[in-house]
Formats: sequence, C-alpha cells, structure tokens
Amino acid sequence: MSKREKALRKAIIAACREMNASGLNQGTAGNISARYKDRLLITPSGIPYDELEPEMIAALPLNGEYGAYEGPNKPSSEWRFHLDIAKARPEIGATVHTHAPYATTLAIARREIPACHYMVTAFGGAEIRCAPYRKFGSKELSEVALEALQGRKGCLLANHGMIAIGADLERAMWLAVELEALARHYYQALLIGGPVLLSEEEIVEAGELMSGYGLAVEPARDA
Repeated sequence: MSKREKALRKAIIAACREMNASGLNQGTAGNISARYKDRLLITPSGIPYDELEPEMIAALPLNGEYGAYEGPNKPSSEWRFHLDIAKARPEIGATVHTHAPYATTLAIARREIPACHYMVTAFGGAEIRCAPYRKFGSKELSEVALEALQGRKGCLLANHGMIAIGADLERAMWLAVELEALARHYYQALLIGGPVLLSEEEIVEAGELMSGYGLAVEPARDA
C-alpha cells in the first residue's frame, strides 16, 4: 500500500468519525467512498468508525467484476450506488452517505428541497431532488439515486437519508454539511408558513457567483 493510498484511507476514517461527532450521522448508518486510481476505497460494513484501521477499508475495482472487492471486511451494504456513481461520474472523487436528522426527516416525507436559499446552487441546480424509495443496498436504489443526481451533487433518498458527492473527499464532506443545513432551514421555514422561494433569475445569478466560491471551485486536475 502506497503512502498516498494509506493517507486517503486515513482521511476516509477521519471523515467518518467527524460526521458522527458533528451529528451528521449516527452509529454505523452512513458510509463514505473515495476514488483512488482504478479502485474505489469504501468503508466496510457494520464496523464502528472508532475501530477502523486503514487496512480495513475495502477496495472495489472500477473496471472488473461487479461487486468484487479486496480487503479483510465486506464493503458497505451501499457499495452499489457508491460504485455506480464513481463509474458514471468520472469527475466525482468521493461520495458521502449519511442519515442526517433533517435531511432524513425530509426524505421520510419524500420532499425535495426547493430554491429556498442560494446555497442550493452549490449542488448544481434550483432544487435538491428526492429519489423514490427503493430497498437499501439494492441495485434499484442505485438506479434511482443516479437519476436524482443527474446534474447535481446531492440528493435525498426517500425514507432513508442523503447522498453528497464531490470532486474529492473534502468537497463531498462540505456538501454533506451544507445539505443538512439546507434541510434544517427548509424544515424550520415550513413550520412558520413556508419559505419564499428564489426566482429563476435569482438562482441563475447565485449559481454564477457560487461557481467561484470556496470549495465550490473545482480543483485543478493532474496533467
């Protein structure tokens, strides 16, 4: 294992612990993956994050037998949508899946998040879609998740949770935090009569500004 790969495995573990410590997730419910060369590194199934070591992270081939993996532990039960996202979206370097409280509350209600705040544009459009319900860990769930993520960097999964994706692990984690914040704001606005949504023109303007903001800026690619 190279130093670079080991560092990425450590970063995945650190991100998992961070999302639980921050309340973005609980227990072993969530999962994280990151692209490394021709493989996808992903958290193993059912192991508490505080017990994880770099060698326990599973590795799935991006090109090869579907579902094959390397490592002493089985990959997360949600490996299908992690792998399918990585294969379908080559610009995506990491995927974060959590059962964050407010995002999951909206997912249970099967509500998308509309243009209630300009930060929605960080996800690529005027709304964050909610994918239809499908059994967890299934190929069918992966298919509806990919559809909800078309042109987007985040979505809700009905009666389940949320997905955030980014060019790298740092950006995917940032978007996961922002998605939960948007879910909380939208939920709270619903309690006082509902939000006043931004217009199409305001969303376009915000999207143009957001493209040059912080972690929304795409990282330079290696030559």
